[in-house]
Amino acid sequence: MTDGEAAASPGMPEHAESPVWVKSERQRRREAELRARGRRSISVATASTIVVVVALIAGITSSPGWPRVQEFFFSPKAFVAALPDVLRGFLLNIEMFLIAEVFILVVGLLVALVRGLRAPAFFPLRALAVLYTDVFRGIPTILLIYLVGFGIPALQLQGAPSDPVTLGIIALVLSYGAYVAEVFRAGIESVHPSQRAAARSLALTQGQTMRYVVLPQAVRRVVPPLLNDFVSLQKDTALVSVLGPLEALRQAQIHKDLDFNFTPYLVAALLFILLTLPLARFTDHLAARAARRQTGGGTA
Repeated sequence: MTDGEAAASPGMPEHAESPVWVKSERQRRREAELRARGRRSISVATASTIVVVVALIAGITSSPGWPRVQEFFFSPKAFVAALPDVLRGFLLNIEMFLIAEVFILVVGLLVALVRGLRAPAFFPLRALAVLYTDVFRGIPTILLIYLVGFGIPALQLQGAPSDPVTLGIIALVLSYGAYVAEVFRAGIESVHPSQRAAARSLALTQGQTMRYVVLPQAVRRVVPPLLNDFVSLQKDTALVSVLGPLEALRQAQIHKDLDFNFTPYLVAALLFILLTLPLARFTDHLAARAARRQTGGGTA
């Protein structure tokens, strides 16, 4: 065998070249058409948005009462004057939100687990859990804040909290804990019974099955609705202002009462929006990712 034959032998290739895949003309036309369609969609959406925004601005600013609204709701001077105090109060809103969130998760999960107990001996606990969720989901949050904030100090119990911030957090935990408990319960019940059967076939106890099999799947499924509840929670911290703590809404109200200008409320609203938008977009991202995972369109 000559050197040339050895080099050309299939068993001993020196530089084997893989075939190069080339898009067909039809594929290239299809991709170009999709790109053009995407550009047209973006252009139409942008143009329609600009038209709607301009129309709204023109309609509002041309209304007869706009100069007075501009003076009492969009005053730059009042905005700058109120911003430091409202921002300082907003930090208290964030603190209440973060503290309440931890306790709400604990209360909600415990209530959901208790409602899942099936042994007859646990019937009193199940009844209490059902009563808790029914009662506290039925009471408006602001009314519950009044009841807790003024009712507990009126009892004059030994060691009962009297700080309005603490009382407001307790009311928020009681209210949102009932909602979050139902979210957790829905997630637990959404896990297919075959998962429990498989766990029991591996000799796992009921507690181990719940801890290692059911809860991890349930928690993953309920993260988007939980985040939606927490978006509402961070806004409802403003309701604690009825008890007197100097949070954002209360600070805005104080500035409003000083010069009879409502611009401080706009400051508070913008701060809440700046906190809500990232959390809302993150919630949408998690929901879309979960949908792709269920349809096989992507990985987690």
